[in-house]
Amino acid sequence: MAGGTSKIDEVAQAAKQAPGRGLPPVHLWNPAHTGEIDIVIAKDGSWRHEGARIGREAMVRLFSTILRKDDDGIYLVTPVEKLKITVEDAPFVAVRVDAATGEGGQPTLRFLTNVGDEVEAGPAHAIRVQVDGSGEPRPYLHVRRGLEALIARPVFYELVELGETRGDELGVTSNGAWFALGPAAGL
Repeated sequence: MAGGTSKIDEVAQAAKQAPGRGLPPVHLWNPAHTGEIDIVIAKDGSWRHEGARIGREAMVRLFSTILRKDDDGIYLVTPVEKLKITVEDAPFVAVRVDAATGEGGQPTLRFLTNVGDEVEAGPAHAIRVQVDGSGEPRPYLHVRRGLEALIARPVFYELVELGETRGDELGVTSNGAWFALGPAAGL
């Protein structure tokens, strides 16, 4: 620690300086200083710094707002610094889904992530399912600018319950978009 502050505190302070409300425009920032920081987002969505779990929920939420996916990895980006982190799977976890009726009577699926993002599945926020090496489905939801949330297993089971069959596939509809979840016979 230099001068009594750690690198993680410096990043948190810089993130708080971001102008405006809502999500900061990290896609517009190109800071001169780049590097790496020992932050890992684990498969379960927990955040760790130098091996220790970051227990302050407010700090995790703050950091989640300054995440950016570039071609070579995922970064915490502030106006003055861009620091590469490690993400074991997806940077977010979708922990809840609510089925509702949207505009024009269309079914809408609203997700909540572990960091408080609310996302409606649809053309701009696709659901995709890949199958891992053991044959298990790994479902994801696009949250923003290439960043995804792993859909937690209980939430995926809810989607399967809400699903409808089209041909040989089971899937769900949200905001006018159809998302295949997998073979109807296998789910």
